[in-house]
Amino acid sequence: MSTEVLKAGNMGVNEKAQKNTAYRVRVIASVGMLSAIAAVLMMFEFPLVFIAPSFYKLDFSEVPVLIGAFAFGPIAGIVIEFVKICLKLVMKGTFTFGVGELGNFLIGCSLVVPASVIYSINKTRKGAVIGLITGTVVITIAGVLLNAYLLLPFYAQFMGGIDALVAIGTGMHSAINSPLTFALLLVAPFNLVKGVLVSLITMLLYKRISRLIKGAGA
Repeated sequence: MSTEVLKAGNMGVNEKAQKNTAYRVRVIASVGMLSAIAAVLMMFEFPLVFIAPSFYKLDFSEVPVLIGAFAFGPIAGIVIEFVKICLKLVMKGTFTFGVGELGNFLIGCSLVVPASVIYSINKTRKGAVIGLITGTVVITIAGVLLNAYLLLPFYAQFMGGIDALVAIGTGMHSAINSPLTFALLLVAPFNLVKGVLVSLITMLLYKRISRLIKGAGA
């Protein structure tokens, strides 16, 4: 094998290594940037009192998480979701004894992961729509199960017991008589609305932002 061929081969390997390094740096920088944006958006939250009790607050922090997950895959989405929560705790602390933050992470992942997995398989507008619809269905179901069997019982320890918490729901809907009915009649509509709104905003913004974080050819 000639010296020229060896040199050409080495140059090809080095160029590939440089591209891989540049890509990893871009991913890390993008994950950090999107996590920071998500943490700031999480600070701007508001209740949907006509749907759920005031301690359930809507924010749009899942939009940058979804954008990152669509751009770099579901693992990146989970990392952004986790870093977002950590940054929020540092900046603002917690008023829900950590329950709200835990719920935000778990339920956020239930939207982001299915949506980004489907989009990674079919990177078209149709794939994105199917992924976001699937994610919205999953976040609605996961929200019910997590609240009924984990988050509400845990939060109730700081709210005077589960009966007191259920009573808040009963005041909004007379059919509520348990954590499960609370979650079905109040939490499910809340997460459905959240999933739809976040999905619509993501669809409007993704292509523009992805070109910035992945390059003009994204």
